[in-house]
Amino acid sequence: MTMTEASASRPRAPTAGDYAVVPGSLGPRRDFRISVGLREGWDPEGRVFDVSEAVRTARAWMRRRVEAGRPALSGMFTRAEVTYAWPRRDGTVGSDREPVALFTGEAVHAYLGHLPDATIEAMLNELATELGAALGQERIYVAFADRTWILDAGER
Repeated sequence: MTMTEASASRPRAPTAGDYAVVPGSLGPRRDFRISVGLREGWDPEGRVFDVSEAVRTARAWMRRRVEAGRPALSGMFTRAEVTYAWPRRDGTVGSDREPVALFTGEAVHAYLGHLPDATIEAMLNELATELGAALGQERIYVAFADRTWILDAGER
């Protein structure tokens, strides 16, 4: 097959005039974010996971849910660094930074619009706790629509 024949067999790329709103896709915005540390534990020398470990964990969670006939969230992972500061008892200020994985996305109306917010929140908590366990984290930060919360494994 020549280059010209290959080009002719491919569908043409869409043009601006080809786009239209997908029926059933318009709805309220319900974006979410899970922020989970990549450095295990509180020790500055703790193991630092690659964001790919978070991706593997999330994909396994998604597959299990879909195989069971249940909905799953989809989104994107990015690696970031959280920076923070705190007052010390002696009046000085401490500060630090650590690597985090951010899982962000939207509960897209066309696919998940039929689900109530409580169901989306439950899915976020389920995924967040799996990420936290896989990455050795005590706390995971979650945001959904206009709410945020912290999941904490607490003292064990």
